[in-house]
Amino acid sequence: MAEPLTGPGWSTRLEGRRIILQLSGEWRIRQTVSGARETALQVASSGVDAITFESGSLGQWDSSLLVFLSALQEEARRRRIVFDHTGLPASACRLLNLLPQELSVPTAPHGRVGPTEWLRQWLAGRWSDLVAITTLVGEATLRTAPAVRGKASMRAVDLVTSIRDAGAAALPMVALVNALIGGIIAFVGIVQLRTLGAAIYVSNLIGVTEVREMAPLITAILMSGRTGSAYAAEIAAMQGTGETDALRALGVPLFDYLVLPRVSALTAMMPLLCLYAGAIGIFGGFAIAVGLMHLSIGGFLAQLRSAVSVRDISLGLAKSVAFGSWIAIAGCRIGLSAGRSASDVGRAATAAAVSGIVGAIALDALFDVCANALGI
Repeated sequence: MAEPLTGPGWSTRLEGRRIILQLSGEWRIRQTVSGARETALQVASSGVDAITFESGSLGQWDSSLLVFLSALQEEARRRRIVFDHTGLPASACRLLNLLPQELSVPTAPHGRVGPTEWLRQWLAGRWSDLVAITTLVGEATLRTAPAVRGKASMRAVDLVTSIRDAGAAALPMVALVNALIGGIIAFVGIVQLRTLGAAIYVSNLIGVTEVREMAPLITAILMSGRTGSAYAAEIAAMQGTGETDALRALGVPLFDYLVLPRVSALTAMMPLLCLYAGAIGIFGGFAIAVGLMHLSIGGFLAQLRSAVSVRDISLGLAKSVAFGSWIAIAGCRIGLSAGRSASDVGRAATAAAVSGIVGAIALDALFDVCANALGI
């Protein structure tokens, strides 16, 4: 008579800075492997430098053991812990080696990391990010023309959905914030210019500031927190649920399916949002200047017409195109490189928002330096 199956079991033993995980029992799908994920997280977060295994008491096993080991391996990589699987069965080691290695990170040396090593690792990480971003920019540039001719693998429904989310759905928030910004500029400008007897020139200040600077920059900051973080969270969630792996297995190009619709939509919508934001911002400044500060409507409009030129509008639109492309590419890049746990989705959204805002401000400064050098 066959002996009844014993459930999966494990125990840990600490030896210095190394933890030994002893596996025992039958690891079967039909057996209950409760708490395996929690145990993997606990082992990986126990403050050790290495994880090793003993499998002498391990019985028969199937994919349930691999699920447990892959969760532990992922956490070990993320926490820079050495994952030594030599103590596992040879077949389990071979299957683990088949898992995607995209999430692997350089293993930190034992002991404390010195400033030189920390700087080297930081520079290596930033260089890797730069290479990945440059690759996405290059792919977006090369795939734009085929997409316009309808030869890309991008679905029309995905593009339309992305345009709606990055365009019409963002109008109320863009209008509210830019109207308030325009009103603030008008109020502060009039208070200061009145001391010089030049309050009428507040329309020049509002028009040029809104069209050249505030409308594209404030809109970019809003879209980074709203849309760029959403892109990163959506793609990171697909990473966690294995949807991206399924797409790769089916031969679907991830760039055409996930990245190109989002980049195209946000890049196309940003100039329109910038024009809309500029008009709303000027109207907000007009309402404060005329309604509260009692400037004449005719004088305000005359000064505004003489102050704002086509070059100012063109510069603002050029900025908005660059901002939209950067926000979309950064969000998609961070989402594709995110981990597979639920917490990684939140981290990806936060990183995308921060990267989008910082990048937009840096690009704005670069545009202004170049415009000043060219006399624009």
